[in-house]
Amino acid sequence: MGAVSADALLEVFDAAAAAHRSALAPLAGEQRRARTDRPGQYALDVVVDAAVLPVLHAAGVAVVSEESGWSGDRSSAITVVVDPVDGSTNCAREIPYWGISICALDSDGPLCALVTNTPLGERITAVRGEGAFRNGARLVPSTVTRVDDAVVAISGMPKRVLPWKQFRAMGSAALSLCDVASGRLDAMLDALSDRHGPWDYLGGLLVCTEAGAAVRDIHHRPLAVADYEARRQLIAGATAALVEDLVPAIADPEPLT
Repeated sequence: MGAVSADALLEVFDAAAAAHRSALAPLAGEQRRARTDRPGQYALDVVVDAAVLPVLHAAGVAVVSEESGWSGDRSSAITVVVDPVDGSTNCAREIPYWGISICALDSDGPLCALVTNTPLGERITAVRGEGAFRNGARLVPSTVTRVDDAVVAISGMPKRVLPWKQFRAMGSAALSLCDVASGRLDAMLDALSDRHGPWDYLGGLLVCTEAGAAVRDIHHRPLAVADYEARRQLIAGATAALVEDLVPAIADPEPLT
């Protein structure tokens, strides 16, 4: 395909988000809680994936989906990484903290992203060099620099309990990252070693970056990857100082000498 603008891609992402909503609308109760044979996968993940992929394929891009891997035009200069339902357990249990996460990458890295909190009607977007927005309002992180002043979203159990002000287990990495970007949360801490794939964090990563928040992998590995096998362990914070203050919660202890 030829060059495609970030604005055009966001239109495609909005159409994919509409397909996501439509696919989920008829599902309720036990239909939402049904599982597949794949560990950690709900039937709703597969249903929404099948609805979203044709919309993305029509744009002539390569696609990496959490549920189905690589598809689309692998020769495209644009790769779209998608989690059709980020926060699947929340969705299955009707906890209103889940949505779709989509990020387009080109040769320079993340180009544009859409993350939704579907039950709350929140549309979060970011375009490289243009900022990040929720329902049209620019996102700005907090100014917290110390862990003892921070409200922290956690995924998994940290190796060490730090003196954070409060913590929350939210159930959606993409939305937690967006909430760091907006100042609802001060930080996000991934205590699960190499459990999150690019579809979990790329959309939120660009939102954080464009808002001015800091994000890194605990092992300093690159985050801007469109690799189905890649897994990362993230720390995100309103400030770089806060990120470093959180490292001891999940870092391996220093060996005794």
